[in-house]
Order: sequence, then structure tokens, then C-alpha cells
Amino acid sequence: MATLVRKVISSAKAPKALGPYSQAIQVGSTLYLSGQIGISPDTGNFAGDTVEEQAHQALKNLGAVLDAAGTSYDKVVKTTVLFADIKDFATVNEIYGKYFSPPYPARAAYECSKLPKMAKIEIEAVAVIGNVNDQ
Repeated sequence: MATLVRKVISSAKAPKALGPYSQAIQVGSTLYLSGQIGISPDTGNFAGDTVEEQAHQALKNLGAVLDAAGTSYDKVVKTTVLFADIKDFATVNEIYGKYFSPPYPARAAYECSKLPKMAKIEIEAVAVIGNVNDQ
């Protein structure tokens, strides 16, 4: 049986982890990205108070970690979107569509009672590294 390599992926262009976890872990050609909230890596503060500002920043943070792993939004195969208020679903959906294109990743979305630092949204992802042949 082949031994898989586990590699920690991190980017200074995304906020540092808020606890004992990694921004992402690569195992083989699969990349598991921790949830990102709308914190600016430059200031350590939220990019803004609105769900729109936080969603854009969370997705930019994901993009920075994807880039550090040598992959991109088009290689994301699964996301989970956590909402402080599920009523923001349509608003975030519109923003989400600006970062992902067909074939869209599989996705789950949930409302949570509280997110880290009282964020309005958190987005985690699973991506692949390498060539993908869409069929």
C-alpha cells in the first residue's frame, strides 16, 4: 500500500489560524481548506460589518490559500457555507457565483447559532491539485 504525504499549506495573504489548526492540509492531490471568515489578513479585523463584505473577504482568503497550494477556485470540488443568518443565502449566493464558475462545486449551507468572532459567514472547501478533466 502506497504511503500518502500530508503537507501543511499556509498563506500570509490569508488570516492566521485562530486556534490549533492549519489553513489547509494537502493529502495526495486533495486539499482540505479550513473555514475562512471575512477577516482581512492585513488588519486582523473584519473587512466590514455586512455579510457582503465578509463573504467577499472569506472567498478572497480561500483564494489565497488555494494559490499557496498551487491550485485555484476552478479546482474546488466541495464547499460548506456557514451562515449566522440563513436569510443571507441569496445575497451570498450572488457573491459566491463571482468566484466559482461551472461546473460549480458541490455545496452544503447551514445556519449556525454563532460563528468564530461573531462572523456573519464562514466558508470551507475541498479542492484538487493538478489537472482535472471535466466531463
